[in-house]
Amino acid sequence: MIASNVLNASSNDKVRARDYSPLALAYIGDGVYEIFIRTYVLEKGNMPVNKLHKASKNFVCADGQAKIYYAIENLLNEEELAVLKRGRNAKSVSAPKNADIRTYRLATGVEALIGYLYLQGNIERIKELVRIGIEELEGIKNEKQ
Repeated sequence: MIASNVLNASSNDKVRARDYSPLALAYIGDGVYEIFIRTYVLEKGNMPVNKLHKASKNFVCADGQAKIYYAIENLLNEEELAVLKRGRNAKSVSAPKNADIRTYRLATGVEALIGYLYLQGNIERIKELVRIGIEELEGIKNEKQ
């Protein structure tokens, strides 16, 4: 099982980016990213679930993830950037519901990168990139107020 392999992986037992399709990486990355965001929102204080959901929706939508794409792309190493771009360029069979195709693809790139880092067992790097993304989105949110 992949999750148990990741949790028990040694530093010599890393997943290669090409082992999985970019959309498979985005699939797992979407779930991992949402856990990080939900944890961030929950740590802001106990509140009704509908308020938790409202507080997290700007972070987990395609538009928010596309903004994160631009905030982190220049901070990535060569391998991470390659995964980000593979995710961005992946052709999905489904059409986005609430975003234009470009925004959707940028979001998919971010999710693919997070999925890849997760499978690598590189949780600290995910934390770092999500923190940068949160700061970017919070900064944008504060500028609008």
